[in-house]
Amino acid sequence: MADVYTPKQRELLRLWQHGKLRRINLLEGSVRSGKTWISLVVWAFWVATMPKGGNYLMVAKTLTSLRRNCLDLLQELVGSRYFSYSISKKEARLFGRLVYLEGVNDARAESKIRGMTLQGAYCDELTLFTEDFFSMLLSRLSCPGAKLIATTNPDSPQHWLKTKYMDRAGELDMMVMKFLIEDNTFLNPAYVENLKKEYVGVFYDRFILGLWKTADGLIYRQFADNPEKWMVDTADPDKIDFISVGVDFGGNRSLTTFVATAVLRGWSGLVVLRDYHIEGRKGEIDADRVAREFVGFVRGLQAEYPHAYIRYGFADCAEQYLIATLRRACAAANLGLKIGDSDKNEIVQRIICTNTLLNTGRLRLMRRCTLVRAGLESAVWDSKAAQAGKDVRLDNFSTDIDILDAFEYSFERFMRKLVREAV
Repeated sequence: MADVYTPKQRELLRLWQHGKLRRINLLEGSVRSGKTWISLVVWAFWVATMPKGGNYLMVAKTLTSLRRNCLDLLQELVGSRYFSYSISKKEARLFGRLVYLEGVNDARAESKIRGMTLQGAYCDELTLFTEDFFSMLLSRLSCPGAKLIATTNPDSPQHWLKTKYMDRAGELDMMVMKFLIEDNTFLNPAYVENLKKEYVGVFYDRFILGLWKTADGLIYRQFADNPEKWMVDTADPDKIDFISVGVDFGGNRSLTTFVATAVLRGWSGLVVLRDYHIEGRKGEIDADRVAREFVGFVRGLQAEYPHAYIRYGFADCAEQYLIATLRRACAAANLGLKIGDSDKNEIVQRIICTNTLLNTGRLRLMRRCTLVRAGLESAVWDSKAAQAGKDVRLDNFSTDIDILDAFEYSFERFMRKLVREAV
C-alpha cells in the first residue's frame, strides 16, 4: 500500500475500510493534491460492496468534464472489464452496477434526477454545481446506507457549499477532508515549484494553499503593476503556428471589437497582434459594416503576416445572424479563414487561463495593442457578486470588458492545450 498511496490517501482508505465514511464525504483542497484519484478509488471500492440492484450516479458540470476528469481515469484504475461507459446513453457499468451519468449544465438535469432513488452518488468539482441541484441530489440518496463522495477546489467563503454544508459538517452526517499539494508525495518537487508560479492572488490562495478566499480588487494585478513586462515590439512569424481572431459584437452601450492572437508553435504561448474597436454611435453600425470592417481587419493581418496562417474567427455565439453575415463576407473576400461560434466557457475559466499564461511568461502583447492592455489593467472583480459567493468580473461599462471578451474568444477553444492544469 505504501508504494501506491500517499499517507493522506491511506487515511481516507482506512475510513472506508473501518466503515467510517459518512453520508456526505467531501474531499477539498489544492490542485494536484491527489484527491480526485483517491476519491475514485474509494468510490469504486465502495460501489463494489453495495447492492447490484441499486442505482448510482456520477455527475460533473458537463458530461465532457466528467469523462475527462473521472470516467477515463476510473476505467484506467479498475480496467475496462469492470468499468465501461457510454456518454451517448449517459450510462456506465461499475462492477456490474448501473451508474447513471449527468452534467449539471444540462437544464433538464435536476428534473431527470427528481424521480430517482439512489444508493450512491459521485460529484466532481462540487462548487460548480447549483445549490438546487445538490439539494435535490441529497434528497434522492434515500436507500439505506446511501453515500455521496465529492471533490472540489476551494471557492469563495460565501459559497453555498461552504456556508450551508462545510461550516455545518458537525451538525450533518458529513466528513470533510482537506488535501494540499504537499500531501501528494509522488509529485516531483520541481514540478510543484513550477505549478506554484502559475498562480497569483486569489487563485494561488485557493488552488495552491487550499484556502476559501474572496475574489476582490484587480483581476490581473501582476499585469497592472508592471504592464511593460509583457509588451513586445515584434512577433517572430517563424514561431507562429496560426492566428485566430476573436469578435465581440456591440450592443446599445458596448462596442464591437476584434482581437487577433497568434498561437505559437507547440502551444507554447500567445501573442496579441492587433486589437480594434468599431467606432460609432447607436444606430450607426449594422451587420454589413461589421462584416466590411472585419474583412479589412483580416486583410491587414494578411499583409503584415503573409506567411502566417490566419485560420479562425470566433464570434459571440449569441449573435448567429451576425456570424452568418461575417461568414458570407469572408467567403466572398476569399480570406480562407473559418468563422465559428465562441465556446462561451465560464469567464472565470478564461481568467484563470489568462492569469496562468501571464505568470508563466507565455502571453505577450504587441505594444500597439493599447485596447487589450487597458482592459487587462482595469479588469476588477464585482464586489457585490463576491458577497453572494460568486466570482464575477465587473461589467458595468466602467471598464472595457468587450475587448477582453474578444481577446478570450480568440483562444478559449485552445485553453486545455495551452494550460492543462489551469482549466
